[in-house]
Amino acid sequence: MDTLNELLNGFATAMTWQNLIFAFLGCLLGTIIGVLPGVGPVAGVALLIPLTLNLDPAGSIIMLCAIFYGTQYGGTITSVLLNTPGEASSAITTIDGYAMTKLGRAGAALTLAAVGSFIGGTIATIGLVAAAKPLGELGLLVGPPEFFALMVVGISLLVALAGKSMVKALISGALGLLISMVGIDPVAGAPRFTFGMDRLLDGVSFVAVIVGVFGLSEILSYRKNAETPLVHAPGFRSLFPSRTEWRRSAPAMARGTGVGFGLGLIPGMTGSVSSLLSYASEKKFSRFRSELGKGAVEGVAGPETANNAHANAALIPLFTLGIPASPTIAVLMGAFLQQGLTPGPSLFTEHSDIAWAIIASLFIGNVLLLLLNVPLVGLWTSILRVPTPILTALILLFMVIGAYTINFSVFDVFVMIGFGLLGLALRHLDIPLAPMVLTLVLGPLMERSLRESLEISQGDFSVFLNRPISAVLIGLGVLIICSPLLKFRKPKALTEDPEA
Repeated sequence: MDTLNELLNGFATAMTWQNLIFAFLGCLLGTIIGVLPGVGPVAGVALLIPLTLNLDPAGSIIMLCAIFYGTQYGGTITSVLLNTPGEASSAITTIDGYAMTKLGRAGAALTLAAVGSFIGGTIATIGLVAAAKPLGELGLLVGPPEFFALMVVGISLLVALAGKSMVKALISGALGLLISMVGIDPVAGAPRFTFGMDRLLDGVSFVAVIVGVFGLSEILSYRKNAETPLVHAPGFRSLFPSRTEWRRSAPAMARGTGVGFGLGLIPGMTGSVSSLLSYASEKKFSRFRSELGKGAVEGVAGPETANNAHANAALIPLFTLGIPASPTIAVLMGAFLQQGLTPGPSLFTEHSDIAWAIIASLFIGNVLLLLLNVPLVGLWTSILRVPTPILTALILLFMVIGAYTINFSVFDVFVMIGFGLLGLALRHLDIPLAPMVLTLVLGPLMERSLRESLEISQGDFSVFLNRPISAVLIGLGVLIICSPLLKFRKPKALTEDPEA
């Protein structure tokens, strides 16, 4: 009953007119970002953090969360209508979504995707409500050594899944840790890596780094298309699926919810993995598997439900344990920290009212997105008719303004430009950007838990091995990092000519 009462109090806060406006604006902006191919949720959330810096903590996070799951909806529109995914997790939807468009069923596909996303997101949010209290109380029993070990596992998983080369992923993660160490040493109180610059005493601006690495580098590496895509928005009457389409979609939505929710709990798993596995499950279990790839409704309903179930389930490790499960969640965690909120067990003890207001807003946001996405499909697709040079110029202008308004400093604008060039170089070298974002956010938290652990043990590093939970977690992290080495253990006898 305590959980229910706290959730009802959260609804009372989330449904104030100010917070409803913030949720609506977040859904609106998130949908627009999802429609724009190439921007993506990570850059989109980072770009819009400056808009929320002067808001109260609850309103700020409510708006950013709405932007986050709004991008998951928006990416579906271009996937279905233009065969162009707005973001990676909607890529698999293009197969049957665009096929349905060619069959004249684009409206039905978009409606099924929106309803499936609503169902998946709502069920995952119910899971967050159910898990918040017990996991939060369990997290309070975890000491600094266990917290540090948990961070190691989270980073290891993301690094292992970030790219084809473990070495390149580790380089990216090390860069993030290095950047996070700029500023004042938390123990000695002495400046480090500031190069005598007073503006770096508070560290490098997190928002400027993320906007530069993801947003600016994406624009700098963008290749202009030869022609603007031709958009045909479906009419209002065609937005309603038939009874057969509803009946066929129900099992796919159920399977997609299970896949997305389960994978969303695992740090390092992205929404694109959930969408892909949902599509694979439809190929195996659907009664109409032979129609997949030819415009089957299961190929749209399943992956899109999994996508949004994953997005909302990924918030569970963040809220309860303080572990970001994806790069976008890491950016969101950075926004929490900038508002003076530390995600994890202490969130429900020190800021319980804000935590439950944010959770309640997830239910409200899913309803708002359903209302925004189905009737206004024509409006969202018209954004794609804006000429690319004008759209690019507007995004660049917004980046500069956003970087400047963080501290009202031109220095932060140059930081953004510098990291934009760094991000461009990393892209050309095929070095993944996700590990750098994660370690940039987790670096200060890891350092604090490491220092606290060593203070407890009086400098003895064996404290991480003497405690069973931290020992198991450290071993798991090492195993994950070292697992690629097993690929190189091939007997030479198998590759040599026996007659040589």
